Amino acid sequence: MEFAVIQTGGKQFSVSKGDVITIEKIIGEYKEGDKIVFDKVLLVDNGKDTTIGTPYIPKAEVSGTITKIGRSAKVEVVKYRQKNRSGSTRNTHRQPFFKVKIETVK
Repeated sequence: MEFAVIQTGGKQFSVSKGDVITIEKIIGEYKEGDKIVFDKVLLVDNGKDTTIGTPYIPKAEVSGTITKIGRSAKVEVVKYRQKNRSGSTRNTHRQPFFKVKIETVK
């Protein structure tokens, strides 16, 4: 079974054909159904040979389709300052994400 390790959004993902991964939002105008190509491939293994990049493998790419664009669950951010008149502050944050279905590993 062929798999690859890609880098996107400051994180590394081990992917193979048919996998669905949740990645950080990518800068640019994208919508559901768009094709996306990851060119920062760190490792490719096809079952017989393993190719390791230094740091990336030239001419290697992993492509997929964006299946969902959304925002994750709400996270509460609390800042508390002990012995301070300002007290505490509360904020919330929802991180955007892309769900991508991997189609090819080259």
